[in-house]
Amino acid sequence: MEQRIVGIETEFGCMVRNDRVGGRGGAERIVEAVKDHAFLRRRLGLLDMHARDYAFEPARSGGFLVNGGRLYVDAVGSHEEYATPECTNWRDVVAFDRAGRVILQSLLEDLDLSEDVAFYANSIDHFGGHTFGCHENYLVDISASAFRGSLSLLMPFLVTRQIYAGVGRVGGHKLNRHDFRRNIMNVGEHEVDTMWVADFYGVEIDDTVDFQLSQRADHIVNTVSSRVRFNRAIINPKRDSYYDYSDLHRLHVLYGEPNMMEYATWLKVATTCIVLDLLDMKVVPTDVRLEDALSTLKSVSRDESLKWHVRGTNGKTMSAIDLQRFYLEAAQKHLKGKDAQTDEAIYEWESTLALLERDPMRLADKLDWVAKKKMLMEYMDSEGVEWGDDVLHSLDLEYHNINSATGLYYGLEELGEAHRMLTDDQIQSATKTPPQNTRAKGRADVISQLIAHKWGRYLIDWDWVRVDKDRHLELRNPFHTYESEAASFTKSLSW
Repeated sequence: MEQRIVGIETEFGCMVRNDRVGGRGGAERIVEAVKDHAFLRRRLGLLDMHARDYAFEPARSGGFLVNGGRLYVDAVGSHEEYATPECTNWRDVVAFDRAGRVILQSLLEDLDLSEDVAFYANSIDHFGGHTFGCHENYLVDISASAFRGSLSLLMPFLVTRQIYAGVGRVGGHKLNRHDFRRNIMNVGEHEVDTMWVADFYGVEIDDTVDFQLSQRADHIVNTVSSRVRFNRAIINPKRDSYYDYSDLHRLHVLYGEPNMMEYATWLKVATTCIVLDLLDMKVVPTDVRLEDALSTLKSVSRDESLKWHVRGTNGKTMSAIDLQRFYLEAAQKHLKGKDAQTDEAIYEWESTLALLERDPMRLADKLDWVAKKKMLMEYMDSEGVEWGDDVLHSLDLEYHNINSATGLYYGLEELGEAHRMLTDDQIQSATKTPPQNTRAKGRADVISQLIAHKWGRYLIDWDWVRVDKDRHLELRNPFHTYESEAASFTKSLSW
């Protein structure tokens, strides 16, 4: 595949700090108010008039934005969720991912809620036992035979990339299916929270771990699963219209975390695309296969020695760094020279693995887990606190606060201690301008015209737009901009 469509979906945690806007159901009211303000007042896009999914995305639960992405309320957990538009350039993915955070924070400020409410780009509720995701989507050939054949070669990469993609977390959780006396998690009061649940477990605080690489690893119980609640998996198969083109479909990576560092987001997406290219070429060596992917996911995350030993199906033990190098060396051999962004990613991948091997703390300006651990250790030294103290959980959370005025990550940016891949102007542009080289361009052009003319009769999805009963624009090819088709379509409407 010469190019690959990529997108990120992020579910944001919401904290209501003031009883004035809080109380029972306060967070649910806030996320609904923010969503409504985006579409009904700010007119940043068009609210869905139809149910995309009667259980999870009913009518008016969200809509498409003028930047090509989507903003909506996820019915499970009532999270504010933002999906980037379709991108082919890996820096674009980072820009549009960051743009979603800028949009959400601006909506809070519009509503005069920024002092009372905070959104967090994290994946864990430390004391509530809940976890919520940051999912990646890649256009791939996942026909049954091809998918099964490559899965065992993809999984080791996804399991071990946390050594540079993990966002880090204080403490841990453990799952318990037999004794719920120490369960800290409450199931939501809405039916959709438990819809199609085939397994149920309690979540307990695990104080045997001080700090680990991944926020999500403790909650992943399957390698592949079509069910997401209590059955969380590394991969969640999708057969839908998000990316469905020429026998290609959406690979939905459920196990992921929202990186604050631009470099970590970029490297995560870039290396995953490269590995998918290698799988297409059938050049990934079989030596990468793991004996047990799920246990490796957790053991690597929790290995505070940072040795990250993994065991292959051949019985041999190696480090996660060396396992990643199998993929890297294949990329150097087969993909070097493909294009500028691939060459840059291969170089940075090699450099990052080398530093992780020599001294991970030298990557504090690029990788979230390193930056967070450094911040926490400095605080512990200065204040005399220890691992397990509640204040460290608070600092962990505030690292992910998307408010640039108060979030701890943004403090690192201000001090010049966060490596930037983008400028603030590029991120700001991505809040209102779609990618110029995918179908998001044509879809956004139509949306902008419908907003301008206050058109209320429409249906919109990733791959089509319909107006009234008999006018529609197909957007099946995600690599085509549909710019001229969108112009002709809107010109034909009787405003």
